[in-house]
Amino acid sequence: MNKVEVFRALHRNRLPDDPLVLPGPWDAISARVCEEAGFPALATPSAGIAAALGHRDGSTPADEMFAAVARISAAVDIPVSADVEGGYGLAPKELVERLLEAGAVGCNLEDSRQGVLKDPREHAEWLAEVRYAAGAQLFVNARVDTFSYGDGDPERAIERAALYVAAGADCVYPIGAPAGVLPLLRSGIQGPVNVFGRLDGEGPSPTELGELGATRVTFGPGLQRRMARQLRESADRLQG
Repeated sequence: MNKVEVFRALHRNRLPDDPLVLPGPWDAISARVCEEAGFPALATPSAGIAAALGHRDGSTPADEMFAAVARISAAVDIPVSADVEGGYGLAPKELVERLLEAGAVGCNLEDSRQGVLKDPREHAEWLAEVRYAAGAQLFVNARVDTFSYGDGDPERAIERAALYVAAGADCVYPIGAPAGVLPLLRSGIQGPVNVFGRLDGEGPSPTELGELGATRVTFGPGLQRRMARQLRESADRLQG
């Protein structure tokens, strides 16, 4: 199997207590560390890469983001999925071409713009164009932002997810969904569900998220922010 086939296979037949856990590297060395730790695939966080490049979240130029993804992909032998935010205004065909050139086998695409939800039907049409341009070469993770920028109604999230799955999304990502609504989302969504996990011990563990309905767990910029805090602690100790 090639990398995208391996990545797709990793999402199939997951046991409830064994979701696919995808850490979020932000550069080549963090990607290598995650690979050496035994993870089967990676998912880059746009916010983590933005911080590493000196940008605010959501303001990274497209060229810099794709270049960062390319360095990460080239540094490891395992599949890499890339968070490319809302697609940077690129036409679907160009977006797909740039992802493939960067070595990505998957992508995360948001359904909001500058904190405002997009029209779900228009977004679904755009996702369908991405799907058509990509064929089977990319695993498309469609983010559902109703819990971040909408009213938090699980039924609205399920409705948006259904449109995106019908448009060809391989997975949906109701980011920010409270743990208590995950069983409802799981029952109403066809196909894999990506859930946001926390590294601070404040939320459910990946295993617990799997039991609640997660097919896979990602962490956004959590790993990068934790490493930044540890670096600060080390730097403080150097001051004596």
